[in-house]
Amino acid sequence: MAETIFSKIIDRQIPADILFEDDRCLAFRDINPQAPTHFLVIPKKRIVSLAVAEAEDGALLGHLLGVAARVAAEQGLGSGYRVVTNIGPDGGQSVDHLHLHVLGGRSLAWPPG
Repeated sequence: MAETIFSKIIDRQIPADILFEDDRCLAFRDINPQAPTHFLVIPKKRIVSLAVAEAEDGALLGHLLGVAARVAAEQGLGSGYRVVTNIGPDGGQSVDHLHLHVLGGRSLAWPPG
Protein backbone atom coordinates (compact mmCIF):
# COMPACT_ATOMS: atom_id res chain seq x y z
CA MET A 1 0.00 0.00 0.00
CA ALA A 2 1.09 3.54 -0.68
CA GLU A 3 2.32 5.65 2.20
CA THR A 4 -0.15 8.06 3.75
CA ILE A 5 0.30 11.13 5.88
CA PHE A 6 -0.57 8.92 8.87
CA SER A 7 2.05 6.28 8.08
CA LYS A 8 4.56 9.12 7.82
CA ILE A 9 3.49 10.41 11.24
CA ILE A 10 3.83 6.90 12.70
CA ASP A 11 7.33 6.64 11.17
CA ARG A 12 8.20 10.16 12.46
CA GLN A 13 8.80 11.47 8.94
CA ILE A 14 6.21 14.20 9.67
CA PRO A 15 5.89 15.88 13.08
CA ALA A 16 2.65 15.74 15.06
CA ASP A 17 1.44 16.93 18.45
CA ILE A 18 1.24 13.45 19.97
CA LEU A 19 -1.08 12.98 22.95
CA PHE A 20 -0.73 9.21 23.39
CA GLU A 21 1.28 6.35 21.92
CA ASP A 22 1.63 2.66 22.60
CA ASP A 23 2.62 -0.34 20.51
CA ARG A 24 -0.77 -0.46 18.75
CA CYS A 25 -1.87 3.11 18.16
CA LEU A 26 -1.15 6.81 18.19
CA ALA A 27 -3.33 9.79 19.19
CA PHE A 28 -2.45 13.29 18.04
CA ARG A 29 -4.05 16.70 17.53
CA ASP A 30 -5.77 17.32 14.19
CA ILE A 31 -3.96 19.97 12.13
CA ASN A 32 -7.31 21.37 10.93
CA PRO A 33 -9.44 21.26 14.09
CA GLN A 34 -13.21 21.39 13.74
CA ALA A 35 -13.80 21.89 17.48
CA PRO A 36 -11.78 23.41 20.34
CA THR A 37 -10.49 19.91 21.07
CA HIS A 38 -10.00 17.71 18.00
CA PHE A 39 -7.61 14.80 17.93
CA LEU A 40 -7.22 11.62 15.91
CA VAL A 41 -6.62 8.07 17.06
CA ILE A 42 -5.00 5.81 14.46
CA PRO A 43 -3.87 2.21 14.50
CA LYS A 44 -0.24 1.56 13.69
CA LYS A 45 -1.46 -1.40 11.64
CA ARG A 46 -2.59 -0.13 8.25
CA ILE A 47 -6.33 -0.66 7.91
CA VAL A 48 -7.82 1.41 5.10
CA SER A 49 -11.20 1.93 6.78
CA LEU A 50 -13.68 0.35 9.11
CA ALA A 51 -15.43 -1.11 6.06
CA VAL A 52 -12.48 -3.42 5.35
CA ALA A 53 -11.44 -4.26 8.91
CA GLU A 54 -11.19 -7.99 9.50
CA ALA A 55 -12.69 -9.98 12.37
CA GLU A 56 -9.15 -10.39 13.71
CA ASP A 57 -8.97 -6.58 14.09
CA GLY A 58 -11.73 -6.55 16.72
CA ALA A 59 -9.41 -6.25 19.71
CA LEU A 60 -7.47 -3.44 18.02
CA LEU A 61 -10.68 -1.57 17.19
CA GLY A 62 -11.79 -1.85 20.81
CA HIS A 63 -8.39 -0.61 21.92
CA LEU A 64 -8.73 2.46 19.66
CA LEU A 65 -12.06 3.32 21.30
CA GLY A 66 -10.57 2.86 24.76
CA VAL A 67 -7.68 5.17 23.89
CA ALA A 68 -10.15 7.72 22.49
CA ALA A 69 -12.02 7.71 25.83
CA ARG A 70 -8.82 7.89 27.87
CA VAL A 71 -7.35 10.81 25.92
CA ALA A 72 -10.73 12.60 25.87
CA ALA A 73 -10.77 12.44 29.68
CA GLU A 74 -7.17 13.68 29.83
CA GLN A 75 -8.13 16.57 27.54
CA GLY A 76 -10.95 17.62 29.88
CA LEU A 77 -13.88 16.48 27.76
CA GLY A 78 -15.89 15.18 30.72
CA SER A 79 -19.05 17.02 29.60
CA GLY A 80 -19.11 15.13 26.31
CA TYR A 81 -17.46 14.58 22.97
CA ARG A 82 -18.07 12.90 19.63
CA VAL A 83 -16.13 10.02 18.05
CA VAL A 84 -16.39 9.80 14.25
CA THR A 85 -14.81 7.68 11.55
CA ASN A 86 -15.34 8.56 7.90
CA ILE A 87 -15.61 5.71 5.41
CA GLY A 88 -15.05 6.15 1.70
CA PRO A 89 -15.28 9.27 -0.45
CA ASP A 90 -19.01 9.83 0.13
CA GLY A 91 -18.42 9.49 3.87
CA GLY A 92 -15.76 12.19 3.78
CA GLN A 93 -12.71 9.95 4.18
CA SER A 94 -9.67 11.83 2.88
CA VAL A 95 -6.85 9.54 4.08
CA ASP A 96 -6.86 5.81 3.32
CA HIS A 97 -5.89 4.83 6.86
CA LEU A 98 -8.52 4.18 9.52
CA HIS A 99 -8.74 7.06 11.97
CA LEU A 100 -11.09 8.13 14.71
CA HIS A 101 -11.85 11.83 15.05
CA VAL A 102 -12.53 12.86 18.64
CA LEU A 103 -14.19 16.28 18.86
CA GLY A 104 -15.26 18.24 21.91
CA GLY A 105 -14.87 21.38 23.93
CA ARG A 106 -18.16 22.88 22.68
CA SER A 107 -21.75 21.81 22.20
CA LEU A 108 -22.00 19.69 19.05
CA ALA A 109 -25.15 19.91 16.93
CA TRP A 110 -27.05 16.98 15.47
CA PRO A 111 -27.32 16.03 12.74
CA PRO A 112 -23.81 16.88 11.62
CA GLY A 113 -23.24 18.37 8.14
